[in-house]
Amino acid sequence: MDVFRNMELFVEVASSGGFRAAADRLGLPNSSVSRRIAELERDIGLRLFNRSTRRVELTEAGRLYFERCQRIANEARLAHENLSDLVQQPKGVIRASVPVDFALIYLSDLLDEFARAYPGIALHLDVSPRQSDLVAEPFDLTIRIGMPAEPNLIARKLIDVPVGLYASPVYLAAVTPPKVPQDLLSLVCLRMTDLPWVLEGPSGALKVAVQGPITANNVGLLHRLAVRNGGIVTLPMALAEPDVADGRLVPVLPQWRPTKVPVYALTETKLLPAKVRTFVDFLVARLNTVAEQNEVSSMRDHARKNTLGHNLG
Repeated sequence: MDVFRNMELFVEVASSGGFRAAADRLGLPNSSVSRRIAELERDIGLRLFNRSTRRVELTEAGRLYFERCQRIANEARLAHENLSDLVQQPKGVIRASVPVDFALIYLSDLLDEFARAYPGIALHLDVSPRQSDLVAEPFDLTIRIGMPAEPNLIARKLIDVPVGLYASPVYLAAVTPPKVPQDLLSLVCLRMTDLPWVLEGPSGALKVAVQGPITANNVGLLHRLAVRNGGIVTLPMALAEPDVADGRLVPVLPQWRPTKVPVYALTETKLLPAKVRTFVDFLVARLNTVAEQNEVSSMRDHARKNTLGHNLG
């Protein structure tokens, strides 16, 4: 047990930049801190700090040990916090990095609900198109659209975003509306990337190498271009449904759907403080409810339009 206590003290000294600073933060005598670090060095058989009258620096072994011990010490601290959270309401500040499109489309309607349900939790959101670095930046979690590329992070899926093809009635009136996915090749498509669209339909999955003069990394911009008669676009159903209801957009090839887009919450560890675990659990539950409602609404609208068209014919 002394080894683990001294390891935690070592992390504090390394983080504070010196023995005296660590002693002041922990309320311990400076001599006790020095003695316990010396004990730890004897136990592992390596010098962890280079000491001088002016400064204390980590040795090469100390840097390696610090990288390993910091996570262990943090997870031990979180374990203690989780035990205390069992008997009280989760509380504290959550710092999260969130993509702009996801925040505007999905979170804007849920954050107030979360704040009312958990008044002890404060959310500090960095809403940005950039991908944050959980290791180098002070975030508790980051939300990523698409499959995460970092194998060292813990990923929990929040939602598979249902996506559809849409265009304005004015644009479709000016062209020959597509009847099969291959017809998209001759039409203007507004794209997030230069990659082919993958559509899933009655005959399985199909890649279509659509073209268009505009690509952008912002769904909101592509949505606005489509409403202004700019072409055919893939949009989350939650974003498109109000425009479909008001007649500004109509579904294109409704029997063919773009592949759902996964969204993940990423953390450094599985052992999360109660405030973060509560937030992630809330998002999983509410986002999937919203997605199911949007899909049901979309199918209902499509069936109603088909019935109306049949009756008029």
